[in-house]
Amino acid sequence: MAEIHHFAHGAFNPVAAYLLSFIGCLLGLVCTARARATRQRARRTRWLVLASIAIGGAGIWLMHFMAMLGFAVPASPLRLDPYLTLSSLVLAVVTVGGGLFIVGFGRRRALRVIGGGVLTGLGVVGMHYTGMLAVRVYGDISYNPRIVLASVGVAVVAATVALWFTVTVGSWSRIAIASGVMAVAVCGMHYTGMAAIQVRLHESGIHHVQGVSPMELLVPIVLITSAALIGMAFSGLKAMTEEEFEAPPPSAGGRHGETPFTVALRPGSETF
Repeated sequence: MAEIHHFAHGAFNPVAAYLLSFIGCLLGLVCTARARATRQRARRTRWLVLASIAIGGAGIWLMHFMAMLGFAVPASPLRLDPYLTLSSLVLAVVTVGGGLFIVGFGRRRALRVIGGGVLTGLGVVGMHYTGMLAVRVYGDISYNPRIVLASVGVAVVAATVALWFTVTVGSWSRIAIASGVMAVAVCGMHYTGMAAIQVRLHESGIHHVQGVSPMELLVPIVLITSAALIGMAFSGLKAMTEEEFEAPPPSAGGRHGETPFTVALRPGSETF
């Protein structure tokens, strides 16, 4: 078996990956808090879509890509299939969105969180191994099935916990703590899955490996991420402005509707 490095650049990649996951989860939880604070279906849908992009795109997929920049097989060049890499991004956003929409509408919270967690967890596993399928080396990549099963379990549990956070946390401090826990879970799933990798190089020597280098994808990914964050910011500000203008006047007690970060759910409510 070939030698594999998961931290080719030292601690930079895992630390950067964790921070990206934390930021993505933080933005996503803020969006879900806004979704819980509105009773209009269209606006809730908008906030949940933004949350899906934040958690699935930045919190999970971008974390995966940053961590993969530290992956290396010293005896072989490493390339990526760009189409499979982008497919894994779409899979992450769609499956996270599916889980959020399952828990985002309706009253039966526990069953919905569990069902959404299983769906999202399996989707995250699919994203991870689709991303790994995009990896090209001069050899054959295989996986330890026991560790793969462990990564599936970690992903399902992590996704279920993440969805539970999305329907419970409301204050800024709890959102920050929940984001940190979610980021730990996402990174844990990634590196558990990476521990399953085994590489057997071809014996005929090093030859050309098709695909693009991870660094070649870095610039377009940074540009796409920046554009997505700017788009999310404008969309979120627009939604918040609309809600402020259309909010009901303060009651006699001085309270002004529902606030986005101190959400108290009433029994039987149609919100999360």
